[in-house]
Amino acid sequence: MSVIDTRTPYLDGGASAPAGVSLQGVDKRFGDFTAVRSLDLEVRSGEFFSMLGPSGSGKTTVLRMIAGFEQPTTGTIALGGKDVTNIAPFDREVNTVFQDYALFPHMTIAENVAYGLRVRRVSKSIRRERVQAALEQVRLGHVADRKPSQLSGGQRQRIALARALILQPRVLLLDEPLGALDKQLREQMQLELKQIQREIGITFIFVTHDQEEALTLSDRVAVFNEGRIEQIGTPTEVYERPATPFVAGFLGISNLLDAEVAKAVTGLDSLVSIRPERISLRTLDASISPDERSVVGTIDEVVYTGPSTRFVVIDETGMRLIAEVQNSGTSSTRHQFARGATVRAVWHKEHVAAVA
Repeated sequence: MSVIDTRTPYLDGGASAPAGVSLQGVDKRFGDFTAVRSLDLEVRSGEFFSMLGPSGSGKTTVLRMIAGFEQPTTGTIALGGKDVTNIAPFDREVNTVFQDYALFPHMTIAENVAYGLRVRRVSKSIRRERVQAALEQVRLGHVADRKPSQLSGGQRQRIALARALILQPRVLLLDEPLGALDKQLREQMQLELKQIQREIGITFIFVTHDQEEALTLSDRVAVFNEGRIEQIGTPTEVYERPATPFVAGFLGISNLLDAEVAKAVTGLDSLVSIRPERISLRTLDASISPDERSVVGTIDEVVYTGPSTRFVVIDETGMRLIAEVQNSGTSSTRHQFARGATVRAVWHKEHVAAVA
């Protein structure tokens, strides 16, 4: 028996199905402070959608409004085409997984997972069957009789996930669920979470401030800043083609060149972004193709990061470029170029993104 009834995902965004979640004209004010401003957002049924942004950007407030824990000051919220703006949280087809797990320490794992079903007066036999299926879904069928204190952080997070999924929500909301885990375990859980979402096929809405996490997990990402969405797109779109300077700077490192400098070195008369890993370093006599652009400068700084080495290059006008070179050909910090060397920084013209 599956944990939930698998629904057909509509990832093409076509008119054949309503959006999994839709927010129209949503504002949220707390006194004089506006946390969310004129928000329009549609999350497709069956997709893994992430809301990414710094603390205070409004992403968690949006999640809480979808859950029903907060009411929008203005605007409407719909789930599967049904207006739920004024519907109580327990009457919405959503469930939430929090960072702190919120497991009952005195209950066994099986009792924790079954709690929502018991509140809904589901029979013991059905509860037992669905609890086991839920635990198997998160690969923890062997821990049913243990207490939360006997599990690792990653295991407790998976139990919290099973407890949410057993209620068969239309949408699962995840509020920084991996934030308390160490880096290695967090990366492992990212892969497991994505796999589980694909298996069950329901809509996941994930809140995080971790850029790498959002890019790893998501079908699409909404980048929040000061209560507004700066850009929505696939991980590739928001990273490779940032729509604003904020997005370019928030998702990793970016070389931002103003219009005057950009016109001189790229030919584009606008603010542009070039990612450091798109810039290679060559000797001054090295040839470049017609589709490549370059500047000559001096290496001002060399930073070894393990998988890659970061070079800061400054040209004669004072323009500063960061180039990131993968350490695939060396196991040490020794490189062809050292601090003080004169080099040619080269990039392909297709890797220059005009930023609004």
